[in-house]
Amino acid sequence: MKNKEVVKLANPAPLGLMGFGMTTVLLNLHNAGFFALGSMILAMGIFFGGIAQIIAGVLEFRKGNTFGTTAFTSYGIFWLTLVALIVMPKFGLGQAPGKIAMGAYLSLWGIFTLFMYFGTLKKSKALQFVFLSLTILFFLLAIGDFTGIAWIKIVAGYEGIICGFSAIYLAMAEVLNESRRKKLLPIG
Repeated sequence: MKNKEVVKLANPAPLGLMGFGMTTVLLNLHNAGFFALGSMILAMGIFFGGIAQIIAGVLEFRKGNTFGTTAFTSYGIFWLTLVALIVMPKFGLGQAPGKIAMGAYLSLWGIFTLFMYFGTLKKSKALQFVFLSLTILFFLLAIGDFTGIAWIKIVAGYEGIICGFSAIYLAMAEVLNESRRKKLLPIG
């Protein structure tokens, strides 16, 4: 019998969390009214929110992490579909979704995220916070679209900024704690 070489794999979660967190902060700065939706957010949605998270999900698959694979690939695809919903109609590829359709889209993501939140209950408190705040964000955005009440979208924007920064914090805690080989930033 041959000895198998043990290969230590890097932790792909910080990449996925940063892609999610930074893109979420930028989009929700827009939702909160700080600036218009433009190419900066769309580019982040495609490349860092979308592609980088999908890469992180594939790497989580290699590590045997079903939760990480499902979360990162799903939210990477979320960002790609969100950008497509905005950009495709501008090229004559279908009509832009109406408020009810967009509310349904966001509600489904909220339901998915709620189930993923239940999957965090035996994981770190920081990860639980990311998923709970994301669940709340999706439902606030959906309610904003269903009702057309502008201030709900603004509240969702501020809540989304908090959600995004919580993912950035967790990503940096994982990177710094691992690179320094001690707990510099708590994740619970």
